[in-house]
Amino acid sequence: KWLRGYQNNRILSGNTKAFGENYTIEFDLLFSFNSPVGYYVYPDLEFGLLSSGDRSTTDNSLLANLHQNASYIRIHPKETSIAWMESYADGRLHFKSDDVKLEEFMGRFNSVQHYSIQVQKTRLRCWVNERKLFDMPRAVNSSLKMNQLFFSLGGSSYGEDQVGYFLSNIKVATGVPDSRHKLVEEGKFSTTGILFAVNSAVIKPASYAVVKEIATVLKENAGLKINITGHTSSDGNAKANLELSRQRAASVKAMLVKEFGIPAENLSTDGKGDAQPAADNKTQEGRIQNRRVEFIKL
Repeated sequence: KWLRGYQNNRILSGNTKAFGENYTIEFDLLFSFNSPVGYYVYPDLEFGLLSSGDRSTTDNSLLANLHQNASYIRIHPKETSIAWMESYADGRLHFKSDDVKLEEFMGRFNSVQHYSIQVQKTRLRCWVNERKLFDMPRAVNSSLKMNQLFFSLGGSSYGEDQVGYFLSNIKVATGVPDSRHKLVEEGKFSTTGILFAVNSAVIKPASYAVVKEIATVLKENAGLKINITGHTSSDGNAKANLELSRQRAASVKAMLVKEFGIPAENLSTDGKGDAQPAADNKTQEGRIQNRRVEFIKL
């Protein structure tokens, strides 16, 4: 299902809880343009995070001034499209990035693009498909409790049937730890954020941002060698769980190699099945915690 966004239109998500200090956001966006000739200036596209303060996250009054307490990215489509990022607190500018060229944006009109945002305290990273667009260590004001996601499209001389955008697959994951610190400095990073199909080693699309972050750490620390270890809950047969955990670790390695170009020789794999639980397998919450993937520095 897709949500249509129009010109001079602002959209809030249905989120009701604070994101916390560490979180990821993903969504698919299609910028729609259906005019035979592009005579006019295209409308700017914005997406970002805001803090509702003492108001409800779904209070429509927030739409009147989205930038009061917010961090957002604006894309200005043109032949050499540009993007930049801004943050505001109490209506005052907190941070503004330099312009980043996004030449490929116009060439991808009417096609689905995947956007990923990761926030770790004050640091914000943003990817469009495989390209990292921003990595700003002090972009987010730590005094604000971000709790809402918004999208906005400006106005232009084009008609509503000629330009707009479509949204789908919006996902928010909270409590995401700093994988750089965990893996590079502490030597181990464990995550339940890599999801697999039931009784399968097929990685679900929702896992993309987590695997991408691991790939980023490995690329920024060339030569770092790690072991990828799969774990399962105690559901099912122990022997089958052991094999499944090994297959899942191998799937993660394959994704890192094929999707992100990580050298295969820097990655080894293993599986422990249900032999090393991190939580009580008697509860549903415990079983979820036990279905995890560990990355161990060698």
